[in-house]
Amino acid sequence: MRERVHIVDPATAQAWHAAGEAVIVDVREMYEYAQAHIPGAVPVPLSAFDPGQVPAPPDGGRLVLHCAVGVRCEYAAMALVSEGHPGPIYRIEGGITAWGQSGGPLEAGSWHGGHPPVGSP
Repeated sequence: MRERVHIVDPATAQAWHAAGEAVIVDVREMYEYAQAHIPGAVPVPLSAFDPGQVPAPPDGGRLVLHCAVGVRCEYAAMALVSEGHPGPIYRIEGGITAWGQSGGPLEAGSWHGGHPPVGSP
């Protein structure tokens, strides 16, 4: 199963994203997505992960998963493989944290959900 899942460095994922060659799926919780997210990323939170909600990549493109630091997206990738996704599936090494630290674009949002953002009073 793991041979269908690959770790990719943020710079490579950024290049695929900029070229329109990837669909990026954010498996963090919605309050995390609302705080900041990769432009165009599709939120499919791990806590209610449904492989059927994961969009197909563009023709010839790649499916790229990410979370905060790279742990939760492994569980999502394994769920996709278990449900028969043929792969390949890519995980961003270091998650959105590494993406941002390496200069990848981020969109900031405002929080309007039921759980307060991490670190709020």
